[in-house]
Amino acid sequence: MPELPSMRPSRRNVLRGGLAASAGLALPALAGTAPALALSGRPGADWGVQVGDVTSSSGLVWARSDRPARMVVETSATDSFRRVERWRGPLLGPGTDFTGTTPLHGLPAGEQVHYRVLLADPDDPRRVGEPVTGTFRTAPARRRAGVSFVWSGDLAGQGWGINQELGGYLLFEEMRRLDPDFFLFSGDTVYADGPLTDSVPLPDGRVWRNVTTPEKAKVAETLAEYRGNFRYNLQDANLRRFNAQVPAIVQWDDHEVTNNWYPGEILTDARYTEKSVDVLAARARRAFAEYFPIPTLSPTRDGRVHRVVRYGPLLDVFVLDMRTHRDANSPGREQENEQGILGAEQLRWLKTELSRSRAVWKVIAADMPIGLVVPDGATDIEAIANADPGAPLGRELQIAELLRFVKHRRITGTVWLTADVHHTSAQHYQPSRAAFGDFEPFWEFVTGPINAGAFPASALDGTFGPERVFVKAPERGNVSPAEGYQFYGEVAIDGDSGELTVRLRELGGAVLYTKVLEPGLVGQ
Repeated sequence: MPELPSMRPSRRNVLRGGLAASAGLALPALAGTAPALALSGRPGADWGVQVGDVTSSSGLVWARSDRPARMVVETSATDSFRRVERWRGPLLGPGTDFTGTTPLHGLPAGEQVHYRVLLADPDDPRRVGEPVTGTFRTAPARRRAGVSFVWSGDLAGQGWGINQELGGYLLFEEMRRLDPDFFLFSGDTVYADGPLTDSVPLPDGRVWRNVTTPEKAKVAETLAEYRGNFRYNLQDANLRRFNAQVPAIVQWDDHEVTNNWYPGEILTDARYTEKSVDVLAARARRAFAEYFPIPTLSPTRDGRVHRVVRYGPLLDVFVLDMRTHRDANSPGREQENEQGILGAEQLRWLKTELSRSRAVWKVIAADMPIGLVVPDGATDIEAIANADPGAPLGRELQIAELLRFVKHRRITGTVWLTADVHHTSAQHYQPSRAAFGDFEPFWEFVTGPINAGAFPASALDGTFGPERVFVKAPERGNVSPAEGYQFYGEVAIDGDSGELTVRLRELGGAVLYTKVLEPGLVGQ
């Protein structure tokens, strides 16, 4: 398959000046500590900037201060900022760990937006810190502009954190150079249940050396410890440069809280003094909302992770939450299961939004795969597939209902993207191979990890007839990033033909697998 043209190379020229400040941000000196409340000088934003859930007219800008400050955002059509529009943001203080977001509305469609975050002393607005700059491109209003994005998940897991001797989180720099429109962060954005040690011996005799902080020395239980896990990743310069150039659509999975969690669970893990997962999840959810710009989620109010991000006429992204509303992990053999992995309300929402969508492509961003068996201990199931190739049972019932709905409503252009299993693969689901056949064929693409342990390929469950047409995975478990097997995916939608091309890539840039999908089809 011939390579598509490089994605918008002209954008890099406009980034040279605008990102200089962000790219050169120094590593915060006291990474594991809260900001001091009585520092001399002006407020600083050494943790960089982020933008979330960009549409054709809006985006949400994030920053973190090193002390109480008023957040102000200025936007411009050029990186010279000769003409600016000013957006007054919130006061940043200890209630949100000195983080905050500022919504931007009424932006021009399909245009490059340059922005800078200014942090002002709340008692003296003339005392303003050094601006931190970033840029993003709004979604196009016209189909012919095309869309490109990357996706992956699983960051700093299994004991593999920031290794500065190897260059840190290299995959973010590689994705940044592709210049995508946005990044779909498919969960396990932190490993709050994964403490880090200073060093880890590798099988070949080398030693992996982690950047460490006090909050990463144990499993997270307190709000401060969860916050520290999200701050940890922002110490990496590659990630900060990436955030300043590529907006994100973020979802969560289990490791933002603890491994394989579900609502109502009581932990038996001896590492935890707080045994209630509901208590831990509430703290983690607040930290997650503080550290990512998600319009539907607030640190201090109720909200939700699942949402639709409408990215112009070519693409709607349906972000699922397969944690908050799931039933308890079990062997997955129930003959009736209304709650399933999404919960009844989220399933109704998803059906409604899919039927309303007029986008050519409808990407279903799932934080867990459909037909790959993901166990939880010796008997229980963590994901959807229950390792029984027969008729749908347990959580499979809910997926069967959704797939049947897509078929009978003749909803076109659905593609499933996910991460979670720490290898990369492409699965084609075909009713002629399935125990349950009332659906149209579809594709599921898996990628990750970004910087975490890699694991062997998961077993397939035949209920929905998956065929694994490509896989790359190690033969043993928890292979370190120093040994490879770090993956991401790239999606490009051509504005003229409407074709959607998926490429599965690995660190180093190699394209491992390519699939081109045709627009306007219910199944393919």
